[in-house]
Amino acid sequence: MSARRAASWLPAAWIGGVYLFLLAPIVLIVLMSLNAGEFLAFPPQGLSLRWYVALVHNESFMRAIRTSLALAAAAMTVSTLVGTAAALYFVRHAGRWRETLRLLLMMPLMLPEILTAIALLFFLYASGIGTKTTAGLLIGHVLVTLPYVFMNVAASLFNFDRSVEQAARSLGAGPAVVFRRITLPLIKPGIITGALFAFVISFDLFNMSLLLKGIGMTTLPIQLFDYLRWDFDPTAAAVSSLSIVMTFGAVLLIDRLVGLRSLRFG
Repeated sequence: MSARRAASWLPAAWIGGVYLFLLAPIVLIVLMSLNAGEFLAFPPQGLSLRWYVALVHNESFMRAIRTSLALAAAAMTVSTLVGTAAALYFVRHAGRWRETLRLLLMMPLMLPEILTAIALLFFLYASGIGTKTTAGLLIGHVLVTLPYVFMNVAASLFNFDRSVEQAARSLGAGPAVVFRRITLPLIKPGIITGALFAFVISFDLFNMSLLLKGIGMTTLPIQLFDYLRWDFDPTAAAVSSLSIVMTFGAVLLIDRLVGLRSLRFG
């Protein structure tokens, strides 16, 4: 009986260990951000919010946070619009070009980010669009985040029952009305998931931002990297904790606005 009981608890222990392994770095970062000492260390030498106060008064970090938020929001918006349109065309109209289109759209995920950034840097320079500009940086972020929106919306469309659309058309609804009243609400879970992925991934992009950022423009990952080159105080942990909080805040906000329960399967 004891052997059977141990065998029944083994999967739960394994899952618990995986969750502990994934969550431990987050907990450590948060605890180190509350360190009252002068250096980034664990265990903390007392608890204090002094480094969060220092972060608020650090104009470089605050400017980088605003830049990353604005850039992630813009990349999320463009990726969601383009990715949804691409998924609709891929599922319903691509025909024999379907696999080619899917390969092209998924290519940024198949290549290392640094190679994609270098290729885009040369392309922007050769095409005359310009490098080291906000437009070039936005293009890079959209290029990386677009596949996530495309995958999620395409998955929703593949599981889509088109008889509902046909019923609406037979009752006299036009294509625009059918899309707005039938198609869009039914694929909303895929759009929400893709948009959320796009925002979080764009907010954390490093290599693409490092190569394409404009003069005087710094995103939060780059600012954090530069800061750790010269300073090793808990301000870096406070910045990381703030990034974690903003990620969870984005999830909670979407849950309040549109409901993440719609993303559940089964």
